[in-house]
Amino acid sequence: MPIRQITIIGTGLIGGSFGLALRKKKFAGRIVGCDRDSTLEKARMCGAIDGGSPNPGDAIQGSQIVVLATPVLAIVDLVERVGPALPAKTLLTDVGSTKAAVVERAQKVFGKNAARRFLPGHPMAGKELSGVEFADADLFQNAVWFLTPFAGQNLNDGLFAEYAGWIDQIGARIAVLPAEEHDRLCAWISHVPQMISTALAGALVEEFGAEAPLLPAGGRALQEMTRISASPYSMWRDIAISNKKNLEDALWKVEQRLAHIRENLATRQLADEFEHAHQLRKTVPARKK
Repeated sequence: MPIRQITIIGTGLIGGSFGLALRKKKFAGRIVGCDRDSTLEKARMCGAIDGGSPNPGDAIQGSQIVVLATPVLAIVDLVERVGPALPAKTLLTDVGSTKAAVVERAQKVFGKNAARRFLPGHPMAGKELSGVEFADADLFQNAVWFLTPFAGQNLNDGLFAEYAGWIDQIGARIAVLPAEEHDRLCAWISHVPQMISTALAGALVEEFGAEAPLLPAGGRALQEMTRISASPYSMWRDIAISNKKNLEDALWKVEQRLAHIRENLATRQLADEFEHAHQLRKTVPARKK
């Protein structure tokens, strides 16, 4: 049976972009939002949702899919608040940036039925600017959309397959892996880059002041490395808390590399570091535009 209605709880950048992407790809059903009244009005005006309610209990009524698109710790809370109120045939899913804590809470709430009721997910897409006013129907084009299913969960069946089909239609590429592996990987490929950008931007402000004309003088490299330093703390706080161990480990290893570089600025070992780093670009394919 085709999906007739989708509820998106959290109609900010990711939730709003998901709604816009579905509409662009001709999703014929109703898209319902759940957020503050002011945010819902913005989401409705830009076409991301058809209507909505600030009350999750009202917003989920009649939906076959409910997407939790808030920061991670709020997702964990919403799984417990919303999950028990959902009809047995409604699929609950999320777009949280870390997965182990979400999966653990879903197992607690749904018990032996978790594999039939909840699908953990995470699109690797975003911007340094938050809010539905920055939502983009093309945000997920060529982005990886991680799914971290439960043991025995059949992604080729029923609502799982239909939802995955819409992920594919909006331009994302599905990748499946365990929740713990996802969190370790994302600590390296997403969370560490954010913390490095934040640290570099903070050091520049401390060294030269907030008003110094740094970015134009620094050129493309500095602009690229500091762009995401504008990302909202409210989102990254939850990521840091929910993936603390993996992020601590990754940051410590990067600190060790930086210390080694600092100690060998005038030795042949600096060249060795460059040669070692060049191996990454040989294995990473160019991203499609």
